[in-house]
Amino acid sequence: MAANTGEAAVLAIRSDVDVDLPEGASYARLPAMLREGKVDEATIDAAVSRVLTLKFEAGLFEHPYADPARAARVLNDPAGPVLARRLAERSLVLLKNDGILPLDPKRATRIALIGPNSREALRGGYSGEPTHAVGILEGLRAGAGKSVVIEQTDGVWINMPGVGAPETVPIRPVPAADNQRRIAEAVALARRSDIVILCVGDTEATTREAVVPMLPGDRRTLNLFGDQDALVKAVLDCGKPVVGILINGRPLIVDELAKGASALMVAWYPGEQGGQAIADGLFGRVNPGGKLPVTFPASVGELPDWYNHQPSADKVPYIEGKRTPAFPFGFGLSYTSFDISEPRLAKSSIGQMETVRVEVDVTNSGGRDGDEVVQIYVRDMVASVPRPVLELKAFRRVTLRKGERRTVSFDLTPDAFAFWDKGMNWRVEPGEFTIFAGNSSANLKNARLTVA
Repeated sequence: MAANTGEAAVLAIRSDVDVDLPEGASYARLPAMLREGKVDEATIDAAVSRVLTLKFEAGLFEHPYADPARAARVLNDPAGPVLARRLAERSLVLLKNDGILPLDPKRATRIALIGPNSREALRGGYSGEPTHAVGILEGLRAGAGKSVVIEQTDGVWINMPGVGAPETVPIRPVPAADNQRRIAEAVALARRSDIVILCVGDTEATTREAVVPMLPGDRRTLNLFGDQDALVKAVLDCGKPVVGILINGRPLIVDELAKGASALMVAWYPGEQGGQAIADGLFGRVNPGGKLPVTFPASVGELPDWYNHQPSADKVPYIEGKRTPAFPFGFGLSYTSFDISEPRLAKSSIGQMETVRVEVDVTNSGGRDGDEVVQIYVRDMVASVPRPVLELKAFRRVTLRKGERRTVSFDLTPDAFAFWDKGMNWRVEPGEFTIFAGNSSANLKNARLTVA
């Protein structure tokens, strides 16, 4: 936002930004900007007409007020929690597994559930208020058999408790002595247990939209907030098998946890049924099949570290060597294994306005049913402007029974090869392209395509 809110309003409305949210401080200056001749009335009228059109189409002039009774019926629809659980299950991303997962829900096991995110259901901002939200502790207890003993302790607190919606609670430091006591309790619990499930990450207070100075939402690092790294080290030092669960809304640097844990799973902000979904994943009722939609960097010093970087990004390495992400874009493991073939092209050469079909064979080569996400990337080998080393152009999640093989096809249209040239024209340039297929941006096979 420009320092002068009037100038900012002019720039925004000329760019077809029709609404100034949340306070409207910039667009309040539009009348003055209009009188000064910095914006014309037709531009404002066009923005107003688009907003009014949306309101007419939504029926807000005929029915301007919400129906509380209908809203309550919708929120209490039994289908809602079922869908929420299914969505949370499909979003689980398994980053590491030395074979400890899935856990046997019937085997006599003492589980230490530790971490500041192990009890409360963390849904993320703007997620509504469900009638009942299930945290990890509740989910595990519901999903475990009678032979499984589950004990829980927070380990540390991320923030002092506050009043109000989670995303509106200010950050208040937790006294170091209090967290040291909690870490000691966590260590004692870990030592008398067979397995530790360590739940760390973020909360709505540490990753949120920063709208006012007293409610910051940005971080200077990607490390775990507060005393969580100290908790991770103390628990790992106990020598017990550790399953890490990350509750987060952004990439995190968790190098020590990733190296020391027997398994690591990302659950994001899993919603109102997140505890049930995580339990389903840990106990094997669900086979994780999600993939990372972002890169997890190895360190904050390696940022930016996105998969679709320019070739020049790797021209000069660090002293420590080439940048390598902790977990690459598109990555995610499963309790089974998959084989993906090289991509087969219907044509090896196409015209600039033609579509090419790409076929890939995917085989479940493991011992369990599961999901795989087949990903198709494109690289323009020579172009008039710098082009990324990879660009994701298509993907499809497929469910395969153990031993099943399926051919998955994708149609790459001209838009898959087009870019904005030096004259800001959206066009396809003739030349050589590489088509990649695989299950992450770091595990790919390829074929060549000529665009004439």
